Amino acid sequence: MSLGDEHGFGDSARADDEYYDGGRTRTRLPDRPGDPYGGARRGSRSSSRGLITVVAVVVLLIGAIAFANRGGGDGGPAASDGAGDKPKAAATAATGRKPVTTKTAGIPSGFPHDEQGAQSAAANYAVALGSTGMFDKTSRHSLLNLLYTPDAAAKLQGPMDQAYSTGFLAKMGLDANGKAPSGSTFVSRVTPLGTTVQQYGDSAARVAVWYVGLIGMSGEGSTDPVTASWKTWTFDLQWAGNDWKIVADSQKDGPAPVPGDDRAATSDEISKATEEYGGFTYAR
Repeated sequence: MSLGDEHGFGDSARADDEYYDGGRTRTRLPDRPGDPYGGARRGSRSSSRGLITVVAVVVLLIGAIAFANRGGGDGGPAASDGAGDKPKAAATAATGRKPVTTKTAGIPSGFPHDEQGAQSAAANYAVALGSTGMFDKTSRHSLLNLLYTPDAAAKLQGPMDQAYSTGFLAKMGLDANGKAPSGSTFVSRVTPLGTTVQQYGDSAARVAVWYVGLIGMSGEGSTDPVTASWKTWTFDLQWAGNDWKIVADSQKDGPAPVPGDDRAATSDEISKATEEYGGFTYAR
């Protein structure tokens, strides 16, 4: 809300009288037609109103400064819990620790051997497994071998190939190689909203990722428009080969917020947005 929206500001709230305490000088403005209060004097209420406004602005400034200096933001130190000045942060709060800088086949790797590393690994693995790469057989096998333990990847490859069958791809509007028809854009994207550690040990961790996903075909004549879904993806991770690897994973619906009143975008708008806004290369 701007200052002009507040009582006592703007032409509509202008006082009829200007009141000066020093010489007690009062200037009466002409009566305004249609004004139900006519030209009645308002005494010193205008001055007190201005004082209240100034005090309110000062309070807001103090609050803004306190918020800006609050710990844990912009890579600064997190708030202290008073126990030996050890930072105390929520499960998904930034700690100021730099993300990993290494990648394997374009996917972040080499996560720290701690709870934060497990959360970061789970979030990034959800992004990779929810991408369009899973609809191409070659890239899908590569993702499984990269993100899962060798035993888990070997067990999943067959069932995954069956799940992404030619018939399933056709229902999504894709050809046998997972490619969209000319003039159309296939969208499959996962955006993590938060993570939580359900279990943690030196060699294993269970991390849940709450995310919103987009999937569908954007293009003229598409019978499978892009839709959004809210899900929770839980990963059982194992520390192996100096990194976190997936042993097993499962998904469930929600929690989903109440749908808003946003206008659904057209197919062309979705296609354009998908091309203009690339997915994040690092989650959490």
